Amino acid sequence: MVIKEIELNNFRIYKGPNIIKVIPEKGKNIIIISGKNGFGKTTFLMSLVWCLYGRHMEEVDDLYKKEISDNGGYKKYIANSLNRKALLEGDSQFSVSITFEDVNIPEVQCHDLKITRKFSVLNGAKPESVEILIDGYENELTEEVGPEIFIREFIMPKEIAKFFFFDAEKIVSLAEINTAEQRRSLSLAYSEVLGIKKYEDMKAELIGIQKKLRADSASANEKKELNLLKVDVEALEDKIKENGEKISDNRELIYEKQYESNQLQEKLIKSGSTITVEELTQLKSREAELDIIINELSEQLKNSFEIIPLAIVGNLLNEVAIQIEEEYKIKNAEFDQEKIKSVTESVITDLIKVPHPEELVITNDIQQFYVKCIKQIIKKHFFSESLDVPDEFKELHSFSEIERNELRETINQLKLSFKESFKRISGEYNLAKNEINSIRKKIRSAEENQENPIVRSDRESKERLDKEIEELQIEIGRLKQENETHQNDIIQKRKSIDKITEKIKVSKQNEEKFIITERLVKRLQKFIANFKIEKKKSLEKKIFNSLHTLMHKKDFISNVEVQIIGEDIDINLIDENNNLINKGNLSKGEQQMYATALLYGLVEESYIKFPVFIDSPMQKFDVDHAHNIVKHFYPKVSEQVVLFPLIKKEMSSEEYDLLLPHIANSYLLNNIENSKTEFLPVQPDTLFSEFEKLNKNAN
Repeated sequence: MVIKEIELNNFRIYKGPNIIKVIPEKGKNIIIISGKNGFGKTTFLMSLVWCLYGRHMEEVDDLYKKEISDNGGYKKYIANSLNRKALLEGDSQFSVSITFEDVNIPEVQCHDLKITRKFSVLNGAKPESVEILIDGYENELTEEVGPEIFIREFIMPKEIAKFFFFDAEKIVSLAEINTAEQRRSLSLAYSEVLGIKKYEDMKAELIGIQKKLRADSASANEKKELNLLKVDVEALEDKIKENGEKISDNRELIYEKQYESNQLQEKLIKSGSTITVEELTQLKSREAELDIIINELSEQLKNSFEIIPLAIVGNLLNEVAIQIEEEYKIKNAEFDQEKIKSVTESVITDLIKVPHPEELVITNDIQQFYVKCIKQIIKKHFFSESLDVPDEFKELHSFSEIERNELRETINQLKLSFKESFKRISGEYNLAKNEINSIRKKIRSAEENQENPIVRSDRESKERLDKEIEELQIEIGRLKQENETHQNDIIQKRKSIDKITEKIKVSKQNEEKFIITERLVKRLQKFIANFKIEKKKSLEKKIFNSLHTLMHKKDFISNVEVQIIGEDIDINLIDENNNLINKGNLSKGEQQMYATALLYGLVEESYIKFPVFIDSPMQKFDVDHAHNIVKHFYPKVSEQVVLFPLIKKEMSSEEYDLLLPHIANSYLLNNIENSKTEFLPVQPDTLFSEFEKLNKNAN
């Protein structure tokens, strides 16, 4: 899949229709789009994410989330995206279009696919709309599933878009995973981009069919019990969805109120004149950083508080873990016993069918003797490692594989690092709290200086807004906690459903379907296990090789370990002494190298072939690392790579010359006036000279 062309029409600084062709050429996969700061590089990147995901763009990455929150929420951000000059001239609509080639849509012929997202400032009821054309026409499939779902299913899921649209300076966030929520989110993205999730979803669907086939054979009482549990699950899922919508609405309100509060704060500071606006900006920036740190540490503390009761009953927890492991072995043995029984019965049946001489009399006692011996011999020679299942065995815990792994991980955490980790988190939390309180005190002091009636009114308005923001944040926390409780209730109710359905014998009518489905589930389980091992080894190798190629310190990282346990995917770096490297302690440059190598590995291993867009491509790299990135990363990371470098500052002419053999097209952002930037195509080998000429004329 490649992008053929992009059109921005009245989107922010791009007045009128602006079309740019970004199709790669044979052997040349890189497109360069460059210009000065403020000329529209980041706006261009954001326009693409908006075109694909609309109001959900903030879920793609923190970069877009921050931009939206700084502008007072999505409604304000998007309503203010109409080009100012176009608005003055009477235009009321802006749009972004992306035209793709080689999109694979099952059972649909497709040469070109064009996605256009429009926004009208006059249409209050439904200002935003999406149109998808396949070879110039609307298609039944897009109408049937809806444009938003179509984009996520056939173009790209929003969970993995961060790996294809990113700011090279900000990708260090991939190395700074501190909370369980961040880890879960990234694990889901890894699973999606590696193609694991689609097979897990397929397995879940087949297991769902098995449950339905069993449920069809349930007695009246069992059906009643199952229906009640299913109704409870659906009600809880509806409540979670409802709470999610409330959380989203409350976040939007926070963005709006925070924007108003910041405007008032700046006004109050100017009135007081005790600190400058620049000093306020620095204080606010540090306050925002600390706020993120405190939220992350709070989440870590919350997770620690959940573990403390388990630490108190550590010995009992260990006993439970041993019981669960024994249960797991016996459950596997039960499966083996079924296999032994099936093989043995097949052999005995075939043996009995073999014709024997009439003079050879085989009495029932003799037959039973040899049947017993054959069973023992088959078990001895073919299934000797299989455990015998105790007659009195009764399953107590019924843990899934994922739950087993989570318990094992929790016990290891308690044994190895919990005490030191809790002490560190508590210390860092207190330090961050003290610093943010000190900053807020300085800001309040500046706001309250030289108070007059107008200033007093502004201060009271700001205090009211801040209080409302705090109340909304508390409400979001309450709703999140409520959803966690609902989610745990759903897990328990689904376990109850499983226990009931497992006891139900499948009717003869559904028996064949059930056997086929069960066979498919087992095959798929085996395939997924092998697929994970294959992806694990391949990703480890690609990340390690990339790090080795990109970094000067060749022995700094001696190994890369990818852990895939259930739904959890983690990537560990190992040093020359075989110790785990804390990615949070790496320098920013090293973190960026790791994140770059990780991105390369993920994009290479991804089942999705999609263009890669990179803003600030050379930021934070020293000369040697920059050369390595230019030579080994950008020409190979994807079949289509679009870079947005800041010429001279982020990319030197020497670095550009290394890229030149791989560049298909290059463009300069020509800022004609404050409200208008256009794409100026230039020959790749004249980019720097044309840039100098353009800026000389502008001056």
